[in-house]
Amino acid sequence: MTDVLFAEDDANIREWVAVALENGTCRVRPAADGAAALKAYEEKRPDLVILDVMMPKISGWDVLTEIRKKDKAVPIMMLTAKAAEADKVAGLGLGADDYLAKPFGLAELRARVAALLRRAAVGAAAQQTVQTFRVGSSSVDVQRSVLVSGGGSETELTALELGILKFLAAHRGETVSRDSLLNGLWGLSYNGTTRTIDTRVARLRQKLGEDGSLIESVYGTGYRLRRQG
Repeated sequence: MTDVLFAEDDANIREWVAVALENGTCRVRPAADGAAALKAYEEKRPDLVILDVMMPKISGWDVLTEIRKKDKAVPIMMLTAKAAEADKVAGLGLGADDYLAKPFGLAELRARVAALLRRAAVGAAAQQTVQTFRVGSSSVDVQRSVLVSGGGSETELTALELGILKFLAAHRGETVSRDSLLNGLWGLSYNGTTRTIDTRVARLRQKLGEDGSLIESVYGTGYRLRRQG
């Protein structure tokens, strides 16, 4: 049974979503505010976290930030009325894995939950076999989600940044479209724009330093991680 932590201050939505997900294979632990969500997470790590952004006591973004300090792997979906692209980019930049705006349909919610859980399972299996890979003089520690420079300094990667690097490395030397990156990372078509990928790639290049030039832009298409040697 999949354990889902769902934080939402609207009691009607909490009940509606809980009934919808529990009709499948999920067990939902509800939280009425951000403080309760963090307490529930500390008591027992869930398989999936769904967070409303605008909550009493502690906002969903702050809960997201606190969880990501300790846990880079647990899938987190932001479920909120804030549908502007800037809000989506901000949430994804903090480490969210998906973003669903209200109002939403239960069929789409179930599909996105299934996709996040499927991707998490694939990622966990991959971590057991691929612990590190190289990007130029830098190496990526997959398990710790850390970029290690040639000089030994370490820089943390968000879940999305790590996902992009792993996807590009798996297709090293090939041109990968922005849509392919989005679909590969989310597991289903993303309903926003490709600006999310461009923003993440720009930050990845900064974190990689001189090795950032290995991520090449392909005009009008996407990106390519240049082969070495």
